[in-house]
Amino acid sequence: MGKTDYMSVMLRSIAIWWHACCLRLDVLIPADAPLWFKLLFIPAKVFSRTKHSEGERLRLWCEHLGPIFIKFGQLLSTRPDLLTEDMATELRKLQDAVPPFDPEEFRKIVETGLGSNIDDLFTDYSANPLASASLAQVHTARLKSGEDVVIKVIRPGVDRIIQRDLKLLRLLAQIINRMGADGRRLHAPEIVADYRFIIESELDLRHEAANAQKLRDNFIDNPVNYTPQVYWDYVRENIMVSECIDGIPVTDAKAISELGIDLKQLAEIGVGIFFTQVFEHNFFHADMHPGNIFVSKEHIDKPQYMCVDCAIVGSLTDEERYSLATMLLSVFRRDYRKVAEVQIQAGWVAPDTPVHQFEAEIRTVCEPIFARPLSEISFASILVSLFQTARRFDMQMMPSLFLLEKTIVNVEGLGRQLYPELDLWNTLAPHFEKWSKDRYSPKSIINKIREIGPNWLEQFPEIPPLLFKALHQLANPAEVVPVKRERNKTSSDTGLWLAAIAGVTLGLLLPELPTPESLRDLSIATLALIGAYVLVRR
Repeated sequence: MGKTDYMSVMLRSIAIWWHACCLRLDVLIPADAPLWFKLLFIPAKVFSRTKHSEGERLRLWCEHLGPIFIKFGQLLSTRPDLLTEDMATELRKLQDAVPPFDPEEFRKIVETGLGSNIDDLFTDYSANPLASASLAQVHTARLKSGEDVVIKVIRPGVDRIIQRDLKLLRLLAQIINRMGADGRRLHAPEIVADYRFIIESELDLRHEAANAQKLRDNFIDNPVNYTPQVYWDYVRENIMVSECIDGIPVTDAKAISELGIDLKQLAEIGVGIFFTQVFEHNFFHADMHPGNIFVSKEHIDKPQYMCVDCAIVGSLTDEERYSLATMLLSVFRRDYRKVAEVQIQAGWVAPDTPVHQFEAEIRTVCEPIFARPLSEISFASILVSLFQTARRFDMQMMPSLFLLEKTIVNVEGLGRQLYPELDLWNTLAPHFEKWSKDRYSPKSIINKIREIGPNWLEQFPEIPPLLFKALHQLANPAEVVPVKRERNKTSSDTGLWLAAIAGVTLGLLLPELPTPESLRDLSIATLALIGAYVLVRR
């Protein structure tokens, strides 16, 4: 970062501090905050006066500071259990009630991007915005072919504001990273880099259109979740046209109830959608704040969610999904030793961590939580408590999990807004149990083998030379010079390898042969077991 960048970041930091003073946000500082931090806000007590409520002050502060802070306020708004009612109500206004920009500017952007007069492209175009968010603004219209649509446009100049705040975040990350082992453990520079990629992807609506298409395709046969259709002829870097949906905002529990929809069922379906996206599709909507979620007016008996704003999505590696699912399932069962072992094996804590000590610490944290009724237990709080405990054992914060943690916070907050008595544990447990069993089913193993089959076929030409070499070694054992003495290589081992190679070869060929499907599946499963046996013997 150059000298000019440092100056820009410094000025931005002063602006953030001064605006907090002007709005008297010092009243929100916890009593146990460090003294030096409290002293920073002495000017607020001396010079500032405001008649706004605490919630209004926090909302106005986020609005004034721009997109990154607005998104922070959106996240907080989903957790009314952590805020006063006034704060939660005010921050919800950040979901889609950010002050709009000039409608004429909106029209100019659309006409420039699409290369034609807006009246030649659409009918019933509304100059008044349907929604105005931190990064974009949306207006309604109708295509000449008759479909009702929404036109989304990136706010002019917003990229400059975001780049300025990203410089501030990068500087803070570098400072944190230099604050000893605890700072390095947070991987702050990597987290900021990931966030930078996410926020910059949001500024390109072509990314959002592609994400929306994939989410729509993933649920094409499952009506519980609906993603609006994208009209690709009208998609540009800063413009996106998609289907206009007719739904009820998910925060309007009264209107949803009056329609006859069961709020408990609706909340449980929302949790199921989250699980399906994360653990089955491995492609999840990572910005599920209430402003992006609606409920269909047409599906009463089987409620349907309608999701918009698909700019932020996430996915995990197979190992991360398995580790997370196993850990949470073990928490459900209160098997704290397994929770400890999973985190060690996943590399989230140091490999030499004493399992029994780690287990004891996890039990100490979790048992008081489980003493409360399940409906009062916060899923997100459990995760935070687990990671706080792991931090004392040199936990390495994994940037790839941060989006998921944010999504879990959103999903839990959303579910409890709809149905405060939602038992999240009992709702999720059957999903985890089923996923864990399906992961090791014969069908799953067969599908995995078929997935990697093409890669094996690429290497197939190398197998005959290996077979001849192995046969030559069997016939002339005296010529084999052992490299290591830890273990003798016996002819039976070589025979097992030959069987495995032959098995793999047949396994690759069987799916292409005109063999009954049941026989093919049985053969492939058998060959997979042979391979596993070889590995165990080795």
